[in-house]
Amino acid sequence: MTAIDHLVIVAGGKGTRLSALFGDIPKALVPVGGKPVLQHQLELAAKAGVRSATIFAGFLADQIAAFVGDGSRFGMTIAIRVEDAPLGNAGAVLQSLDILPERFFVMYGDVMMAVDLERMARFHLDHAAAFTAFVHPNDHPFDSDLIEADADGRVTALHNAPHAPHRVYDNLVNAALYVVERNALAPAPGKQDFTKDVMPGLIASGARVLAYRSAEYIKDMGTSERLARVEADLESGKLDLANSGKPRAAVFLDRDGTLNVEKGFLASPDGLELLPGVGAALKSLRQAGYSLVVVTNQPVIARGEASEDDVAAIHRRLEWELGKEGAYLDAVYLCPHHPDKGFAGERPELKIACQCRKPGTAMVEQACRELNLNAKASWMIGDQTRDVELARRAGLRAILVRTGTAGRDANFSATPDFVADDLRAAADLILEQKKAAA
Repeated sequence: MTAIDHLVIVAGGKGTRLSALFGDIPKALVPVGGKPVLQHQLELAAKAGVRSATIFAGFLADQIAAFVGDGSRFGMTIAIRVEDAPLGNAGAVLQSLDILPERFFVMYGDVMMAVDLERMARFHLDHAAAFTAFVHPNDHPFDSDLIEADADGRVTALHNAPHAPHRVYDNLVNAALYVVERNALAPAPGKQDFTKDVMPGLIASGARVLAYRSAEYIKDMGTSERLARVEADLESGKLDLANSGKPRAAVFLDRDGTLNVEKGFLASPDGLELLPGVGAALKSLRQAGYSLVVVTNQPVIARGEASEDDVAAIHRRLEWELGKEGAYLDAVYLCPHHPDKGFAGERPELKIACQCRKPGTAMVEQACRELNLNAKASWMIGDQTRDVELARRAGLRAILVRTGTAGRDANFSATPDFVADDLRAAADLILEQKKAAA
């Protein structure tokens, strides 16, 4: 049961862009899979042990009040607060702090999700955050509101769309799900917005604002096109409400020679070039429900040929280019170490034997912990024998691709489960195996 037992839902929206389908209806009552979005949200919260909620309603608030009643059918106590005038997604909350508990979740009323709220609550409490924002990658970062965070997950900046054409940011999308410490907020008059007003103010004040990165499903359904996608995801099983919180299957991916053209020790984003068909392959795996995680050795850092910032820029470019093809990664894990010495400019503190350098399993283990992944149901795709050996040690099934090194390094004798011409063919093999096992 979550240590945070109160939920705030901001549900003042009119659903204007959905009126052609449903007439005049609050967005929170638009049905998905035969049930209003609001019902899905309340049931998810109740499952996590949330026992009370405050719903800030506006347009046709009486319909929302009639639907939820006192909340007892959801195992909750629910209060409805009605906005006399639109106050943005944060205004009503900031004007009602006196009636809210010391910490609470915040959801927007037009977001469908299958999120482990207990896990997010533990993250918030364990890291002593003032404000925690759920962030995730998506397939269109170039027109999304993005969050910038440091290596410790502390939010340092927000970048609202539209973005300048030449700018490339991390693919960290603000998903409109928060955990908030009431004492971190202050009353404010008029319209207020969490991403434009509240979060920037907290960051400027030095408050501990954290990004909680997750591969779990969360998507707004505020337009007919988005609603259709959410409905399709529910029908296909990609949006699995019954299994929210359970470990998921993943496909772990090598980087150089698997996703992008092998060019030796890549030290600049200018040299990144996606291999043909990579975007389509990742999209097909994503649609089948797999999380997608890169695990890559980057000895260029230890050798002094590139800094951590240089490699981060390469990965921003990688995710940006994938976004152009409608694909995205859940996370990128890298090993900066290199045990061999004798390079000009090398960094002695990184010239060590470690457990994260493939075929060591530490990156996979970290991803499984942080992203709630099931290694036994997962795969590894790479172009080197170290990728195959990693899979053997970590309990993953392995596919060796004939791109890049194509296994010619011969450093390890482990045998892959399959060999494929490229990532597209490897994805097809995984999907065939999934279908056969169904």
